[in-house]
Amino acid sequence: MNLETIKNKAILLFGKSRAFSANEFDAQMKYHKISVLQEYSADVVLVVDGKMMTPYEQNMSDELYEKQKIGAISIDVLEKELVRFIDADTLLMSLKLSHDKDRLIDFLKNSMVSDELFLRLLKMYSWGGEDFFDNDENRDVTAALIGRFYENIERNHNVQYATTGLYHLVLQTKDLKLLEAIASLEPIKNHFKIVKALVTHENISQKVLKKFLKEDDENVKEAIAYNSNLEKSIVQELIKNKKFAQIIARNIKLDDEIFATLYKYNSILASNETLDESMQKKLFLLDDNEIHFALSANKNLSEDMFESLLELDSDAINKLLYENSACSQEILIKAYQDKKNFLSLSANIATPRDIIEELYQLSDEKILKNLAKNESTPIDILYQLQLDSRFERYVKENPAFGKHIQSENIGWLV
Repeated sequence: MNLETIKNKAILLFGKSRAFSANEFDAQMKYHKISVLQEYSADVVLVVDGKMMTPYEQNMSDELYEKQKIGAISIDVLEKELVRFIDADTLLMSLKLSHDKDRLIDFLKNSMVSDELFLRLLKMYSWGGEDFFDNDENRDVTAALIGRFYENIERNHNVQYATTGLYHLVLQTKDLKLLEAIASLEPIKNHFKIVKALVTHENISQKVLKKFLKEDDENVKEAIAYNSNLEKSIVQELIKNKKFAQIIARNIKLDDEIFATLYKYNSILASNETLDESMQKKLFLLDDNEIHFALSANKNLSEDMFESLLELDSDAINKLLYENSACSQEILIKAYQDKKNFLSLSANIATPRDIIEELYQLSDEKILKNLAKNESTPIDILYQLQLDSRFERYVKENPAFGKHIQSENIGWLV
């Protein structure tokens, strides 16, 4: 529909508005010079079916429709059109000047407004120094935020009324603007778990991280150190603390400059999965046993480095190498020629299927336990292992088995 076609005319509204409050709906109608009637007359050019229609109104609407006297639409269509005509800047200025908190909350609860406008409105809301659910107003705004952006909210409406809903929303989203909006909410300071989820989020902006750094909270700083996408100025600030430097060395996305900066933490750097081959070789040549162990478990280990570590001929290092999912099929097949490697191979998701099937036939308890946990173990074997009480729990905790059960929609076997 187009509002221009009903300006200076009358509509018949059955029931009530849905997204807009009654007062706001009336104000919008007056602004667009549209008369709203409750009874049919010759002036009516459009029938609007709203929410909470009485049986009388429903019958009258059906009768008018059957007689095809005038057009009819749902309240959702009309309200969507009303929102399209809202000038965001004018609305925000009006709310700022009027200090009308009730009207602001009504717009925040209005599901028809765009996400962009919602986030701008959210910045204007004052939490009054109280928490997300400490009063009815804060509760309504928080529920509107979670309800609008939470994935599959229709499956779990209760998350709208719990801070865990906000926490899971942070984990779900990749929307930078939404993350920034949540980070700016006043009550967030009372919820370290949510702050931690924000500052470790791969999509969080450096601006938000710097904001939290300024608050000089040691726990928050430690959480920031786990973020792998820190800009160099933040890295330089955090590595003044040895504990934070060690966390960063393990998690940060490395380039030559950051690698050189953190080089003194070489045994920790060796476990960083963003090491390129030249960095791995440089660490390997330090000939340090602790570094060799860390490299052997590194999921980004180069093929040449696998060979170099195998040449050390250490059973302990070989065990880590054969458990490493980055290990090539060729190396794993060769390792299968020696029985002492069977246990490691049973734990490796990269182990070829035929080897896994042969390992299962050995009926060794330790090997079977690893196979129950291994996401690459064939489903038919996992079903068999689930029937054994020794391995049932491990199978149920195996993500691959869980995905299979969900895809087949058959529930857990008992």
